[in-house]
Order: sequence, then C-alpha cells, then structure tokens
Amino acid sequence: MAESCRIVAEVLEGIKQNIAPGIATKELDEFAESFIVQRGARPAFKGYKGYPASVCISVNEQVVHGIPSPAKLKEGDIVSLDIGVYYKGFYGDAAITLPVGNISAEPKRLLSATEKALHLGIEKAVIGNRLSDISAAIQGYAESEGFSVVRQLVGHGIGRELHEEPQVPNFGRPGQGPELREGMTLAIEPMVNAGGWEVVLLNDGWTTVTKDRSLSAHFEHTIAVTKNGSIILTKL
Repeated sequence: MAESCRIVAEVLEGIKQNIAPGIATKELDEFAESFIVQRGARPAFKGYKGYPASVCISVNEQVVHGIPSPAKLKEGDIVSLDIGVYYKGFYGDAAITLPVGNISAEPKRLLSATEKALHLGIEKAVIGNRLSDISAAIQGYAESEGFSVVRQLVGHGIGRELHEEPQVPNFGRPGQGPELREGMTLAIEPMVNAGGWEVVLLNDGWTTVTKDRSLSAHFEHTIAVTKNGSIILTKL
C-alpha cells in the first residue's frame, strides 16, 4: 500500500507543477494517466463504475467527481484533483485543492481550513479512539472557521479494494462507531463548502456541485493506524 500511495503522491506533485491559467483539465488527466502507467501501476478511477477518466478534476463549486474536459482553467479558479492508483494488489487514494494563479482571500481561507481539518482528523486516527473522533475533529474545525462539511459524501476504508468499510464521515459526535485498531488503513477526505453543506448531482451522472454554487475544497490522504500513531501514506 505504501508503494501505491507513493505513486499517488508523486502524481499530485507533478500536477502541482503544471497548474496554471490556460491549461485544460483534460491535459492534466492525460499527464496523470501517463505518469501512473509509466510507474507500472494503473489509474484506479478509470472505468470504475463507468467513470471515463483517470483523475476526478473539480473546479470552483464542483465538490467531487468532475470529469476532465477541454475546458481551460482560469486565473482565480480553485481546482480539486482526486487520484487513485492500483499497484501490486493494493490501492492508494488522495486529493488536493490548488489555486490557479492568484486567488482572493476567501478561497485561500477555504483551502487552508480544509487542509487543516484533514490533519486534525488524521491526528485522531490512533489506536483506541473511535471512528467518529476523526469526523468530529474535521467538522468542529471547519465549522469554527465559518464553513460547512458535506454530509452526503464520506471517506472510507481502503486496501485491496478502492472503497472498503468503514465509511468515514466528516461530521458527527465523538466517541461513536468502531474502535480504531492497529493496521487499519483509511482514506480520510473532508469536503468543505464556503456556503451550505447541501450538494446536487449534475446531469452527467458524476459531477457533484454545491447546491448554492458556493466554492468547495477537497483534501484527502490515505493513512495507516499504527502503534506509533497515524502515518500518512500519500505524502512524499
């Protein structure tokens, strides 16, 4: 799993270098697919339940599962990139939201709060804690910053399958759900909206957007629960 997750981290780092106004989301998808295949892995999302691309690329009010296209990114956009890799029998999964050129203060604050919420959630992923301790930490911080967490979409277990039990919501009261044990691997992924938490699905059957069309950010890491605390697998 660590090898699979490292490829995910490397792809995201490569995409980060390519984000600029004027680049088409389809170009980013093609770069990612080529990179993954060159590493002897395969894109986990391509063909998954019919998804047509290798990377979910979601812009501005798109929360998740945006489909890459010839549409070009513009100065001031924010773009979420969600990547899964399958390598030697195991999956890795991570997401990041990046600014396109210079962005204004409020989107900057949204990105910062969502990433911090993710790390506060990860800190709770320790042996003996309950699953919802992760959820409560994410919700508590995001809402304290004046944002809302998406309820209809959640994180998940991951390993030999892309999506495994348990589901990992980004909201809830602490002290609930299964006890965290050594060896558990989880994809923790707060999706945080600048406005309300409600989302709707577009007609393409994939792209999920904020109901009020406010901006949304998405950060995700695959982590392992170990006797030395939680280890982030999807970082370089």
